Amino acid sequence: MAEEFVNAVEDGLRLSKRVYFGKDRAVAPPKPISPMEKAAGSYLPSAPMLYAMIENPAIVDNPDIPSYQPHVGGRCDPPALIPLQMNGVSLSVECYLDTAFVTVTGSWRVHCVMGSRACDCCIAVPMGEQGSILGVEVELPKDIYCTEIVAWEDEREMGMTTKVSNGCYLKPNIFTVKIPQINGGTNILVTMRWSQKLLYHDGQFSLSIPFSFPEYVTPAGKKISKKEKINLNVHSFPGSEVLCKTASHAMKELRRKDGKLTFLYEAEVLNWSSNDFVFSYVVSLGQTFGNVILQSPGVLDVDQRDMFCCYLFPGNEQNTKAFTKELVFVVDISGSMKGKPLEDTKNALYSALSKLDPQDSFNIIAFNGGTYLFSQCLELATTESVESAKHWINTNFVAGGDTNILNPLNQAIKMFSDTSKSIPIIFLITDGAVDDEKHICDVMKTHLTKKWQVSPRLYTFGIGRFCNHYFLCMLAMLGRGFYNAARDRFN
Repeated sequence: MAEEFVNAVEDGLRLSKRVYFGKDRAVAPPKPISPMEKAAGSYLPSAPMLYAMIENPAIVDNPDIPSYQPHVGGRCDPPALIPLQMNGVSLSVECYLDTAFVTVTGSWRVHCVMGSRACDCCIAVPMGEQGSILGVEVELPKDIYCTEIVAWEDEREMGMTTKVSNGCYLKPNIFTVKIPQINGGTNILVTMRWSQKLLYHDGQFSLSIPFSFPEYVTPAGKKISKKEKINLNVHSFPGSEVLCKTASHAMKELRRKDGKLTFLYEAEVLNWSSNDFVFSYVVSLGQTFGNVILQSPGVLDVDQRDMFCCYLFPGNEQNTKAFTKELVFVVDISGSMKGKPLEDTKNALYSALSKLDPQDSFNIIAFNGGTYLFSQCLELATTESVESAKHWINTNFVAGGDTNILNPLNQAIKMFSDTSKSIPIIFLITDGAVDDEKHICDVMKTHLTKKWQVSPRLYTFGIGRFCNHYFLCMLAMLGRGFYNAARDRFN
């Protein structure tokens, strides 16, 4: 799907050369991107974007100055995507705990379609770490569109609303939605909202938002300065101090009050931002701090249950004792893992092993129809044992055979020492589906509900769209762990 999108944008940029901007045009036609840049995904949106979806290339022209170019026959199937020129943009971010709520408001113009013709437009919203779309609103001179998450069975009740094509994910971090039939020359005001995670490491929070606009979205014509605005609010902990570490744009601190910090960037620019918005800060707090946030449902909410969020912030105490970890990596090496999925899995394992502390212990179980153990027991994560494990992975991770998940999981459970001084963890990585999912869940539930001093955690990771992701999600839920997936096997 992403490759089709890239090809459609490439076709659209070629078509956009038909648009005539007059003799005073100061912006050159879009430069062709080299094959190497294209391979790196240069045509995928790196900032919020709008595209004109062109099925009939004959309608491509300047809506203000017709060029009367030779007629172009044929149809574009799938439609070519011409990036629309952007007239203004503002970014607003609210940071709470480890989550950022992002709002982008921008103005685009359908600059590439005759004034007497219309086309569909595609909105693309790239998001940051674990991004989740919250909504898109579109304001036209005579119409307003907004997105809404609707249950499948409720679609019939929406007869009073205009049918807009359902939004979909181009990639896990890129949401797209189509708006129907917008006239050439129309100005479009779009507001996009999403949430994403802040990365936290060694006391530092880091935020990265896609905000790198390609040169060809800058309006053609004489160079006129445009306003670019970024507003950032950091909601901190009571009694804490926040120190800004890095910022990609020249942020100015406006105020500090009641645990809330406000930063602002506002500038007149000739070209839109060519860098993602990156901001990192440190929260200085002497001791571990925690709280519970309660939220009652709104009057109109269908779900009338109360919600709560419990959080802990570790603070700067250095005299606390960390739990050691007992980890068993259970990795699928069946025939379907052959090629890039298995190579990427090996690289991920190399990285995970190198991050273990010397007091941690680990083992690796590879499985297909049979099981293959790196060691008969858990090994301390010394430099020698980690290097030995990497060599074993490189030698024994050869794709082939069927998929039998239960046996390696049973073997992994038996390896743990059942002490209160360490946390036992199983990481399961697979791309397959099995026939006995319910039996596997029942067996693991029996194991995990025994009277352990510290109950094992089970983390699952699925690869590819044909993997049984629901089964892996249920396993992680039973094991009080987390589930994640790479639904595109080759990305």
